[in-house]
Amino acid sequence: MAFSSGGGNDKVNATINIVPLVDVMLVLLIIFMVTAPLMAHKVQVELPEANLDERPENAPGPPPLTVAVTENGDIFLNDEPVTLQLLESAFSVEAQKTPQPPVNIRGDATTKYRTINDVVNTAQAQGMRKVGFIATLENR
Repeated sequence: MAFSSGGGNDKVNATINIVPLVDVMLVLLIIFMVTAPLMAHKVQVELPEANLDERPENAPGPPPLTVAVTENGDIFLNDEPVTLQLLESAFSVEAQKTPQPPVNIRGDATTKYRTINDVVNTAQAQGMRKVGFIATLENR
């Protein structure tokens, strides 16, 4: 707003000075006129079309890896006897797959937790994200 302090007149001039507003608008207009042609894409690319109607809702995941640990410390991967080193290499191969299969660990009721802990730590160290335990339902 502009105020006048002229002479003995105590009236306030409350008009909007639109000259700076017009200057700013012209500068913005020039900027947009210069940058608008640059926004057009020069390279024509033929994009593929996606068909979202035929997406499987319940696609089956990979079968889980079952690790069994017996009371005396024997380790079985999918019912095949393995050592801890072979189990580690199998986990590293399976960890690279997409989607990654889950690992299910079964242990005897009297198996030492140290052996099961070694299997869990080996699976997690090789990058297996889903490690779970299998138990039977107790009859009451």
